[in-house]
Amino acid sequence: MASAWRTWSILLLATVLVGTGSVIVVYAQELVPGRIGLISGLFFGLAFGMAGIAAALLGYLADQTSIETVYQLCAYLPLLGIVAWWLPTVELERDLR
Repeated sequence: MASAWRTWSILLLATVLVGTGSVIVVYAQELVPGRIGLISGLFFGLAFGMAGIAAALLGYLADQTSIETVYQLCAYLPLLGIVAWWLPTVELERDLR
């Protein structure tokens, strides 16, 4: 029973994490209008680059300590989402014709 609960939790979490990518890109594109390609390229380039570096560092940490330590560390990473509180507010000018 615990295995089924764990599987569904992981699937739900993965869906939420993957589903936010496009929203973040659109938000960044609204901050810099007219540079859609530049913003998309920077976002995905930085995201994949940082993910690769993080994977290497977490792998090294797992080799030095244990995989349980890495799991416990990664459990607190979603708290970094609190940083979103300080993101600027985007007010769009809309044509109401």
